[in-house]
Amino acid sequence: MTLSATEGAPAAPAPPIAPARATASAVLRTRLALAAPTLRAACAALWQPAGLRPRYLRYLATMHALVRASVPLMELAARRCAETPGDPLAERLGRYLATHVEEERDHDTWLLDDLAAAGGDPDALLAAQPPTAVAELVGAQYYWIEHHHPVALLGYILTLEQNAPSPGLAARLARDTGLPPAAFRTVHEHAVLDGGHAADLDALLDELPLTPAQLTAVAVSALHAADGITRLFVRLTAPGGP
Repeated sequence: MTLSATEGAPAAPAPPIAPARATASAVLRTRLALAAPTLRAACAALWQPAGLRPRYLRYLATMHALVRASVPLMELAARRCAETPGDPLAERLGRYLATHVEEERDHDTWLLDDLAAAGGDPDALLAAQPPTAVAELVGAQYYWIEHHHPVALLGYILTLEQNAPSPGLAARLARDTGLPPAAFRTVHEHAVLDGGHAADLDALLDELPLTPAQLTAVAVSALHAADGITRLFVRLTAPGGP
């Protein structure tokens, strides 16, 4: 029996399957993972029981200085989007920022209320100059919004949302400090809210038509924020800091 020209011949190899392109959110989380061990270590030191009560009051004061800038930063970025309607990112990014502004509004007031419940003095806090470490962390975002592109702010937001408090942290802090539950509203609420906010941000990042340069700008902003928050927590852990 003779064989045809194809019968019995080895099958042609299947064409290679092209690897799936990584999403923007996955790329950013991979890059942020480089800074994660150092940030986690700083968080662990911040919440150690020894000396926690006075350190928690310093934490509230510092977080107030940081959080009070969140809404103004997003409002500025949204205005810049509105001023560049031809930008492919402007409409979608602007709508996200407008929504997120309302989700974050008055969270600085929560921190003042927590401070008062913990025995601190909100009036003295408001009268004091915010720490330079906070000004450096937030100031870079103002610069990039005004002098580069408002999309950079998404890196800052991503870092904050990704490092939200764990669900059980508020209860543990109340136990370890002896402070009333009313002193931990912000920690508790952000443990509940920020997971959903992080998912919304991932969806936005994957939807926006980011250029490689814009994705890099978001990553630089995110890593700058991770480094700044790490240094802030290290200073908070030091006696009398920041």
